[in-house]
Amino acid sequence: MKAELSVQVRDLRRSFGSLEVLRGVDLDVRVGELVALYGPSGSGKTTLINLIGALDRPNDGAVTVLGADILRMSDGRRARLRRRQIGFIFQGSTLLPTYSAVENIDLALRLARLGLFERRRRVRAALAAVELDAWADHMPEELSGGQRQRIAIARALALKPRLVLADEPSSGLDTAATRRILTLFRGVASAEDTTFVIVSHDALVIEFVDTVYDLHDGKVVKRAIPNLNGRKDHV
Repeated sequence: MKAELSVQVRDLRRSFGSLEVLRGVDLDVRVGELVALYGPSGSGKTTLINLIGALDRPNDGAVTVLGADILRMSDGRRARLRRRQIGFIFQGSTLLPTYSAVENIDLALRLARLGLFERRRRVRAALAAVELDAWADHMPEELSGGQRQRIAIARALALKPRLVLADEPSSGLDTAATRRILTLFRGVASAEDTTFVIVSHDALVIEFVDTVYDLHDGKVVKRAIPNLNGRKDHV
């Protein structure tokens, strides 16, 4: 595993009115690492990845993503970072209902300003990776919940981002499909040094990641698992 960091969070705090959700979070995620975040509903998992993904701003603390202090960036630079270097997999597929599967993936690549032929190549490869080639021209309403989620995963991976932030990526997937997707994540991380931060309630995710954290009382605590997925837990 490479020593450099994709994500570094220090003393991160986020409140919504009087509700203090994050109370001084520290987190380091290495390049090419798969990290899982667990915690009960309302514990702040989604809030944390929204802050890492420059979708929200904290009340206090520091967030460094891909070597950049995102809190010092202009709104334009933050938008470019999200469009070009961070892949988002939201809870629920968030596909545009009037766009086909292909068009939903292609739109993300258009926003990243990729050329036509490169977009086509990446869309085909991403659909093949999630085993939905035959559903390319179908509209979201013609797809099952699990198929929509796999299209959303394909959309994120087609960008070839340096960092993927995944909020419940196995939502709507059966066990076999979840294993295939997590194996895909593992392969992408190994081949391309892509970093994955995965929010989940699914215990199966633990088998595929490098490090597991639990979010409790607004803070992140590393879970002690001595031989995670055949690899020693990082210290």
